[in-house]
Amino acid sequence: MKIAGAPISWGVCEVPNWGYQMSPERVLTEMKEIGLTATEFGPQGWLPVEAQARAEAISKFDLKPVGAFFLAIMHDPNYDPMPAVEKELEAFRVAGGEYLILACDSGREGYDNRPVLDDEGWKTLFHNLDRIKERAAKDGVTACVHPHWGTMIQNVEEVEKMMAESSIGLCLDTGHLAAGGADIVKLTQKYADRVDIVHAKDIHKDMTDKLLPHELTWSEGVRAGMFAPIGEGDIDFRAVVDALNEAGFDGYYVLEQDIMIDGEPEEGKGPIEMARRSYNALKALA
Repeated sequence: MKIAGAPISWGVCEVPNWGYQMSPERVLTEMKEIGLTATEFGPQGWLPVEAQARAEAISKFDLKPVGAFFLAIMHDPNYDPMPAVEKELEAFRVAGGEYLILACDSGREGYDNRPVLDDEGWKTLFHNLDRIKERAAKDGVTACVHPHWGTMIQNVEEVEKMMAESSIGLCLDTGHLAAGGADIVKLTQKYADRVDIVHAKDIHKDMTDKLLPHELTWSEGVRAGMFAPIGEGDIDFRAVVDALNEAGFDGYYVLEQDIMIDGEPEEGKGPIEMARRSYNALKALA
């Protein structure tokens, strides 16, 4: 089992005013301390945007670059996402990275609301997904979609539509998919052969169930502790791992626990403690 880290498990997020943002030096050092050997790049601008500087920032911690979570507006017929994708692929060529993990940006700030797509919007979105997949493949990069709360692919019905009408692969984010109404085990079993990478999140289902009926916003849920270390919530990770193993999955499991923190934690305290518990629980399923 290949296990990587994600900066969001240390509270590092692209959303403005998302709590205290820990430095790359602190986060990447703590990833190494718990035994991780690979990481995603984190939100745009957390690591240097310039490709060579980004490569140097990762390499000095001896962590393998897995790739990047990448927000792109892909449903607007008047907007071309490809120039931004090309720029990110340039960074991949220099800094490394195997997976371009696409989230279908709503074009609005944060993840608490989004527009509704019409037929032209869906057609444009699926066309862009397929062309980005083809373009990334030319550089040996796998582009896949991350269903994400507050983006244009959020609810399980939208995931089903995407899988039926696009050829792109899936980033299996167990937390976001559960928030969108999916039965994670059944969805994994159905699409295991389309899964390119896993974002492994555990949830408190009594809280995620409040998202679709708008009893709770995403940011409220995260701040209230909606996500748990792996093995301490309601996701059956044993069944998820078994389904992926049966399909021959050999990609990364990326540890993700969406959190907000209010300030710099003491050395050895805070997010590292939860990340270590997640790492040990997931490794035990290998």
